Amino acid sequence: MKTIITMDVSQVTLRHRLVTMRNFLALDAGGTSTRAVLVDSAGNCHGYGTAGGGNPASRGFGPALDALVQASTLALGGRPAAIEGVLVAMAGASLELPLHLFQDGFEPLGLTGDIMIESDLLATFYSGSCHDEGLALIAGTGAVGARIAGSQLAAVADGTGWLLGDEGSGFWLGREVVQAVGAALDGRGQATALTELVLAELGIAWEPNARTQGRLRAQQQLISRVYEQSPIELSRFAPLVFKVQEGAAQEDVVARDIIERAANALAQTLLAVSQGVESDGAAQLAAGPLVFGGSVLTKGPTVAQAVVDALRTNKSGPGAGLSTAIAPILVDDGVAGSAVLVLKRHGIDVDAGVFSRIQDSLAALRS
Repeated sequence: MKTIITMDVSQVTLRHRLVTMRNFLALDAGGTSTRAVLVDSAGNCHGYGTAGGGNPASRGFGPALDALVQASTLALGGRPAAIEGVLVAMAGASLELPLHLFQDGFEPLGLTGDIMIESDLLATFYSGSCHDEGLALIAGTGAVGARIAGSQLAAVADGTGWLLGDEGSGFWLGREVVQAVGAALDGRGQATALTELVLAELGIAWEPNARTQGRLRAQQQLISRVYEQSPIELSRFAPLVFKVQEGAAQEDVVARDIIERAANALAQTLLAVSQGVESDGAAQLAAGPLVFGGSVLTKGPTVAQAVVDALRTNKSGPGAGLSTAIAPILVDDGVAGSAVLVLKRHGIDVDAGVFSRIQDSLAALRS
């Protein structure tokens, strides 16, 4: 009696490539989600996996490492493979992390080389470009800008957290929204369509004649429910300003003002890290591509365009009188950039062809 053995051709092809090529794992570790990709030295991405937050600063080391390993295991298709190196991009990459514990976690997956920790700023930049010079601006929950030179961070501005900065970030926008609503409710500020949306978001009924000790009951409930949250949770209100600005039949003056101030703050962050050079009497942004990341800049054109407009019309501070053609590259996350970085850090030239293969093969895996 003959035994018939069947094999998945795609799995055989993948295992052959993994044997014949240099292989690496690249991860983009955020506070809420982690993305991992298996990439070879030619820029072909063979596997992709996701998991929960993988940043030790926000999750704790144990849960973060579990998420990194889980995403990587999925990228490997559930089976160990010969991995020459692992690169993890995350915020707070400058922290002193126990790399030997990372090593212990990845060795069962087939790691034979080293673990590298890089900044999420670099990963975001390299998700949009393979050049080694340029600028990156991220505005998600926080906000930070960077100038990249020689494949390293040459200058960084903001990213200082909700108490010291993060101007123009999701947190900043959310705080401005609830402050505007609080002012509108008691007459200190202009009426705005944001009021109805914020009250609905918090489950507060609007009763214009209901007062307690002279204060509107709706405002008293707003105060209580906002202060029940941690400050960073105010970012949940940021999308409301875009909803009002983009959906209103008539422009909401309050929402427009918040967006314009956010854009000006982000433009100043970017200009602060740029090496302005004079050209015919007008300051220019540093040479190289400009990459935008983070949901505030990428989930809608409003703030991104406003930042570009603010850069063009800046009249004070670094880069005053800016006159340049600005066309930012928008990226959703840093996983492609992590793949670029892991190859660069292992001495592999990432030219336009390799960069294109990374982007195309990763997009195919994610779809």
